Amino acid sequence: MSHIVVIGAGQAGSSLVAKLRKDGFDGEITLIGAEETLPYQRPPLSKAYLLGEMELERLFLRPESFYAENNITLKLGRRVTAIDPAARTVSLGEEVIPYDQLALTTGSDPRRLSAAIGGDLDGVYVVRGLTDVDAMAPHVTAGKRALIVGGGYIGLEAAAVCAKRGVQVTLVEMADRILQRVAAPETSDFFRSLHASHGVDIREGVGLERLEGEGGKVTRAVLSGGETVEVDFVVVGVGITPSSQLAEMAGLELENGIKADAKGRTSDAAIWSAGDCASFPFQGKRIRLESVPNAIDQAEVVAQNMLGADKEYIATPWFWSDQYDVKLQIAGLNTGYDNVVTRQGEGSQVSFWYYRGDQLVAVDAMNDPRAYMVGKRLIDMGKTADKAVAADPAADLKPLLKA
Repeated sequence: MSHIVVIGAGQAGSSLVAKLRKDGFDGEITLIGAEETLPYQRPPLSKAYLLGEMELERLFLRPESFYAENNITLKLGRRVTAIDPAARTVSLGEEVIPYDQLALTTGSDPRRLSAAIGGDLDGVYVVRGLTDVDAMAPHVTAGKRALIVGGGYIGLEAAAVCAKRGVQVTLVEMADRILQRVAAPETSDFFRSLHASHGVDIREGVGLERLEGEGGKVTRAVLSGGETVEVDFVVVGVGITPSSQLAEMAGLELENGIKADAKGRTSDAAIWSAGDCASFPFQGKRIRLESVPNAIDQAEVVAQNMLGADKEYIATPWFWSDQYDVKLQIAGLNTGYDNVVTRQGEGSQVSFWYYRGDQLVAVDAMNDPRAYMVGKRLIDMGKTADKAVAADPAADLKPLLKA
């Protein structure tokens, strides 16, 4: 009987094994995860879960009964120590598991501050897994002082939750502006104003020199200009890196993560990859997409291909972020844009339309689901939007889809 092993029990891994069974695979399936917990969704961790608005059970992607009913063997709280592609085996310490096909859905790892600048002090947290958030949660209370390091979406979401809980928040971003790597200045300006209105002190062009502590616990931060900020805890949101160590040990080709082809196959014909850890061809270049939609969609295509579908994964990038009462929805990739059109709606509704020349490439929509929906469909269809129509809040966007 054929045996498929999946390493990485996150969104991609859980989606992949579910798709295998849905599409009729009747062989053995083993899903291996380093965490003790059932596969769970990560986005609510730093928002609803941290705020106490979501119970642990609601985080689970599927109930434990699903895996039992579908004859999926879960090995949780287990770390893979080696992959032997020649023998087609996976080792978990002394336990050796043979496979016919293997999928790596190992996700990504948060960048951490080095011990040399105090990154190993108690009270310094990243926002990645359940353990991280559970450790941080008791500190997120009114009157505490937090330093957020990094002005990307993770840092800003953490700042929003802390501010809503009455924490005094200082956020430092080394770049000239928050969201500089991922968004236009217009989007940066919107979120800077939003956070300022909630009392968050954002410092741009300011780095962290070091953290200092007493009794092994962080108590202050020294910023790049020499200023000292007293803190009770620190949240580090300075990006993630693909978790490709196992692939490297197995001798697989790497390129910005685990190098996969358009069908999700790695340099070894029996090994596949999907999710945050996998890079793949997209519009003439190689990218990784760090998003839940990509993890699900790519994993499902890989599952189909493991069963012989021979199907290419066509990514339709989209992302979201929730901060205070603002829902940001992003369609497309803004790489290479050279001009931005603003569409100002009612109240807090606003969207920014990114163009490369006259071609629409991405949309950032704040509390404007209609603009997001139209923009996403246009981008997915390879169409563009007349700039004058996009900029006119009185203009109906729907006819753009028929143009």
